[in-house]
Amino acid sequence: MRALVQRVARAAVRVDDEEVAAIGPGLLVLLGVTHDDTDATADRLADKLRALRVFPDAEGRMNEPLGGREVLCVSQFTLYGDARRGNRPSYVAAARPEHAAPLYERVCDRLGARRGVFGAAMEVELVNDGPVTLLVEL
Repeated sequence: MRALVQRVARAAVRVDDEEVAAIGPGLLVLLGVTHDDTDATADRLADKLRALRVFPDAEGRMNEPLGGREVLCVSQFTLYGDARRGNRPSYVAAARPEHAAPLYERVCDRLGARRGVFGAAMEVELVNDGPVTLLVEL
């Protein structure tokens, strides 16, 4: 499982020109699932994301976890794209929707996240705060 995590001032996702979710300060999580990911993997990743100390403390250091801030989670199979050969990425490492969707929902539920629409063509808008962007992989 891979998560591209961005600390944001705000973020929103739209499907067919309709906003389906939006958050204020918090984390935007782009989530990719691979074939051997399990419920346990999803739980560990969600717990890791909740505990990431990427928010400023009183002294301005990145030392605070998510706490009561918001999360927007968007499914992103292209995180498993492999472009090492040629110019067209291969997505064979990405899990099929019937495997990925329940694990995506599990991560979202565990984080209390607002979410995009699994499998839909989405427009994601964000204001990265920092900027702070991390790739978290389990």
